[in-house]
Parts: sequence; C-alpha cells; structure tokens
Amino acid sequence: MATSSHHVDNIKLFTKQALQWASFFNSACCFHSQGYKKDPYSKFDVLIAAGVKEELINNGSDTTFSKLETFLEEHSDEWIPGFLSYDLKNEVEDLSTSKPNLQGTPLSYFFIPKHLILIKGNKIEIKSEAPTQLFKEIISTIFIDGKLEFNGEIKTEMNNETYTSVFNKLIKHIHQGDIYEINLCLEFYAEKAKLDPLQAFWQLSMISPTPFSCYFKQGDHFVISASPERFLAKRGDLLISQPIKGTAPRGKTPLEDALLIRDLQLNKKEVSENIMIVDLVRNDLTKSAAPATVEVKELMGAYSFKQVHQLISTISCRERDGLALTQTIKNTFPAGSMTGAPKISAMKLIDNYEFTRRGLYAGSIGYFAADGDYDFNVVIRSLCYNAKSKRLSFLVGSAITAEANASQEYQECLWKAQAVLDLLKPDYKNKNA
Repeated sequence: MATSSHHVDNIKLFTKQALQWASFFNSACCFHSQGYKKDPYSKFDVLIAAGVKEELINNGSDTTFSKLETFLEEHSDEWIPGFLSYDLKNEVEDLSTSKPNLQGTPLSYFFIPKHLILIKGNKIEIKSEAPTQLFKEIISTIFIDGKLEFNGEIKTEMNNETYTSVFNKLIKHIHQGDIYEINLCLEFYAEKAKLDPLQAFWQLSMISPTPFSCYFKQGDHFVISASPERFLAKRGDLLISQPIKGTAPRGKTPLEDALLIRDLQLNKKEVSENIMIVDLVRNDLTKSAAPATVEVKELMGAYSFKQVHQLISTISCRERDGLALTQTIKNTFPAGSMTGAPKISAMKLIDNYEFTRRGLYAGSIGYFAADGDYDFNVVIRSLCYNAKSKRLSFLVGSAITAEANASQEYQECLWKAQAVLDLLKPDYKNKNA
C-alpha cells in the first residue's frame, strides 16, 4: 500500500466523514480515544480501517489462537484489527458453555484492511492503493448528523429479585471457599429492534466518552463500545494490563465528586476487589514474563469518566524471549476483571449462574500493528447488534466479594448500564425504577 500524509484543521469533522465513508464497507472499524490524553501507551487518537484484503473468521473452531498466529506471521507488515469472544475461554481452559449464541457473533474475527487511516492530533496518515484520492473522497463525504432512532422494547430476565437470588448463591460459594471474587453479569436485550449503528456510536461517544471506545462492523454484526478498560497492550517487549475494579457514581458538583472519590478509595470492599484482581493479573502475566519483571506501576489510581469514577491499576512485565504474539494474549485471556478469582473456578460458576451466554461481551477488541505491537480493550459498556436477526444486546456486571451487598451491586450494574439506556431509551429508568 502507498501512504500519504495530510493536515486538517477540523479533525472532528474529518473523523466523522472518514467513518461515514468506511461504514459502507462490509468490514470496518474505528478505534477512538475520545480526546483522552492520559494514556502513555496510545499509538494514535483514532484508527479507522475499511475493506478486506484478507480475513480470518471463526464460527466454531477450537484452534483460534494457532490459526491467528499463522495469519499474523503471513501478514507481519500489516495492521490487523479484530475481536476475540469471551467464549474462547473454552479453548484456553477445559471449560464449556451450554447456553445458545443468540446474538450470533463469531467467536473471533480479524481482517487486513484495504484502507487504513491513522489520526494523531491534526495529522492524518492514510495507507491505501491510492491514498491521496481516498483523502479527496473522504473530505467530499457528507456527514449525516441525525437524531438516533431506536425501535425496540428493552428487556432483562435478571431483575433485582432474580439478581439477589443468584447473588446469595454465589455468596455461599465464597463462604465455602470455592472462590473469593466473581463478576456477575446481567443482560439487557431487544428483539425485532431497529438501530442505526453509526449514529449510535457517535451519540454514545457524546453520552459516555471513553479511551477505548470503538465501532466495529463485520457483515451484519455491529459492536458499539464505550469501554474505559485496556485488557492487554504490547509495546516493544513491554506487556501492560490495566484492570478496572471499584466503581462510584459521579457527583453533581466538583466537591461532591471529590468526596465520592475519597469514599471510593477508602471503601474496604472496592479496594479488596481491585487488589484481588491485581494479584490475578500479576499471576497471568507471570506466564509471559521474563524473570522478576512483573511490576505494579500504579495501584488503584482514581479515574473519572462521564458516568462513573473507577479505580484502575496498571501492571506490566517484560516479555520473555521466544513467545508468539498470540501466546501472550492467550496466557491472560479472558480479562481477570471480568471473571473473578480463582479464575477457572469463577468462570465455571459464571456459566452455571448467569442467564446469558456472554459472547463478545467481556471479550476483547483491538489491533495488531505493523511493528509487532498490539492493543486490546475489554468489551464492557458496549452494545452488540445483529442487523439480520434484529437482536440487540448489552450486558453489565459487578464484582461480588464476601463484603458485597446485593442491592448495592445491582445498583452498580444499573449505573454502568445507564449510558446505553440513555442512548436507546432516555425514559427507561423512569418506567422501570
């Protein structure tokens, strides 16, 4: 592919035009940091990829990671975006999932784009067979900025009562010593739903701007994500994971925000959640680490997003020699923040007690870069839409420990769901309080 560089004053408009243009391809994606400036590991502000030169799709194979590794080796000089479903845990560990894949999303999907656009500040780099012509096409694209119209009835099978019942059973498992933390999730869904995924992405970005947000289209499957969490990144020989555990609502004033952050940092239950997952991630990274290089770079940093305050820890290691790219991911997959600890025991109980197959939720979306680096998020605060079956789904969850309270954990789930509920049905909380 050829490369051209450009400078644009109105970068926000160009980004919207570029994604509008890209969205007409059968496969396209946009990774958007939403102006978040606190990430020292970011390679770009926005990446947009469109069109397919080669693709790797998995609808049921048990050799995902080995096939992906071969795909990466064959195309080592390319940028390769894609996603990994949470259900690949069944390939990583001796696990199974009996619940049906109602959303129909593939287990994994990666593609080599025909067109790649990288944006940093006001500078644009386009990789394509005719990049200058592509730039002209994009700037002549008319961005359609309309109101999102969603038609569908949002339902959940796990209301407060049923959530509490499952919660109490999981607390018994904790008291019995089977686990000491577990992430319990519930699904909101709509059938026969009509949604404009691109408008949904831009409006969710306004409601809940987050550093790992993305729009991903693969045929009839769409993911609109406002994820704040990095699962795993590779920068040279450095591996970085940034699990989120510990949540508080936003206040109405700066003073109220400051008090809520202080209370979050002093909350025994929220702090223990984070520390347990930090230990789990340290153990996962040890499988890929050079000796004595696993390090907690930041423990429970308080970060504020538009909807909530969160405690985020940063754990890193130096990668030992000789590991395949996919092996380092497989060694930590899925994200410990979305399972619990011990990890395998927690995942078994999740399969037993959650009402819904997770699918792509709690999996990961990201990219492999041409220089051998990669960066993947955790698929949370995200909605999935199947344009063929018209089914829409989004899940939310919270961590349960021995100190947890059922009503507080259910309320945390609602806090996390609120951005998507506000997007789809602004009056949902009033009708279902």
